[in-house]
Amino acid sequence: MAGATGTEERPVALTLLSGAVAAALVFPLTWVLMRASAIDLGQAESLLLNGRTLEVVLNSLLLMTSVTVLSVLLAVPLAVLTVRTDLPGRRFWTVVVSLPLAIPSYLGAFAFVAMFRPRGIVQGWLAPLGVRELPDVYGLPGAILIITLYTYPYVYLTTRAALKTFDKSLVDAARTLNHGRWETFRRVTLPQIRPAITAGSLLVALYAVSDFGTPAFLQAQVFTREIYLRYQSLGGGDYAAFLSLQLVGLTVFILALESRVRRTDTLYTSGAGGTSRIELGRWRWPAAAFCALLGTATLAMPVGVFAWFLASGETSAAGFAFRLEWLYNSATVAALAALVAAAAALPVAYLSARDDGWLGSLFERTTYVGYAVPGIVIGLALVFFGANYGAVEVAGVEVGVYQTLPILVFAYVVRFMPQAVGSTRTSVLQVNPRLHEAARTLGERPAAAFRRVTLPLVAPGMVAGAALVFLTTMKELPATLLLRPTGFETLVTRIWNAESAGYYGNAALPALLLLVVSGLSMVVILRQE
Repeated sequence: MAGATGTEERPVALTLLSGAVAAALVFPLTWVLMRASAIDLGQAESLLLNGRTLEVVLNSLLLMTSVTVLSVLLAVPLAVLTVRTDLPGRRFWTVVVSLPLAIPSYLGAFAFVAMFRPRGIVQGWLAPLGVRELPDVYGLPGAILIITLYTYPYVYLTTRAALKTFDKSLVDAARTLNHGRWETFRRVTLPQIRPAITAGSLLVALYAVSDFGTPAFLQAQVFTREIYLRYQSLGGGDYAAFLSLQLVGLTVFILALESRVRRTDTLYTSGAGGTSRIELGRWRWPAAAFCALLGTATLAMPVGVFAWFLASGETSAAGFAFRLEWLYNSATVAALAALVAAAAALPVAYLSARDDGWLGSLFERTTYVGYAVPGIVIGLALVFFGANYGAVEVAGVEVGVYQTLPILVFAYVVRFMPQAVGSTRTSVLQVNPRLHEAARTLGERPAAAFRRVTLPLVAPGMVAGAALVFLTTMKELPATLLLRPTGFETLVTRIWNAESAGYYGNAALPALLLLVVSGLSMVVILRQE
């Protein structure tokens, strides 16, 4: 085996197959470079200094910065409360404040708009009291609020993990030196958990600049929404490509920053020592009420809004009544994406786990490109490729791949392949290479030994990765909107269409089904852990 004896015995076929998979996954990004090279300097300067472009850039940076800062301010106290204090029901609140991470933020945005829009649910409740108008909920402030509420768990989970593992005897030592609790936290605890806070913050920033659904529902002028609007407008292709290039550049900057932080931040822990929990005293129940309020805003409100719409009967608009076909379509393309991703992930994960050289690691890291790049850019890249270069001639008839199921499934695989690779690679690492070698000594050919010995042991990890790809594909919005075949409706497209037309009640059942999918995805993640 390669992992046992070095890279010179690396199977050529496996290496070529892994390289082909990696190349296919980074292929869509070549569109960004092609379109960028086609724009001359004068046109690029004009687009860059355009007032609309400056507004989009500033709004996107403000969105990213505000969401990141607010997430830290919200998540770090929550982590301290659920790890270091005598908060009542700490385990229960840990689950409650973590769950928003599994819910697509655009569902939270949809519920928020349905509640507080003009002539929305809240205004209907207040109308008998003489309230005729509520403050405008659309725009950048609303997007900042909603994205913060559904991304702060990134910071919460990394900070919580750091708090549970760092050497607590340092806190006891500081307390014996007569340092107050706040000074101890600032001078001892905070430096220890800062790397974890930074790592979670960078994930929040990456999500904030790449999110499409929330800014679209709340009409915030940021990169993702503007790219989609320009794509829909006549002659807006160059501008959409230019904005996509800027968005990719910002994403690469965030990833580079994350890589640098990971390299330079070192956290020394011993796990030794203990310290008594912080007694909240009279603040115990207000702290629990704060956690309950947060859970109500992020979990109970969306479920309540969608259930209210179903109970009120506002689901009968012509052409928007729920059809099982939408659920079937969503499940079908998600299943196809899961199967393709699981199959494509196997050679990459196996080579990465068994090979000691740099090539296996390179191919594995390459599969993460699509996951890091915003879905709107991947979708738009495949739109331009499919429309301009994706036609082939079959029996004298030109057949295009644009707006077909194959290109839609390919987009999903590009986006969510790392989920399958990571799970499969973990399973491969747990299989002793000597089992394969034993089969070879008994006369089995390499492929037969892999099929009969290794594959059955790796299969559970492949299934878990495929399940995660299936569940996340069901919730993917931008790629589905851009690449779905004409007339092919899924749960997410019906939510989008119903919101765009103002028929909020007709999006209730599809939204509830997606919430169930979100819960299942969290179960799969927890089972993997």
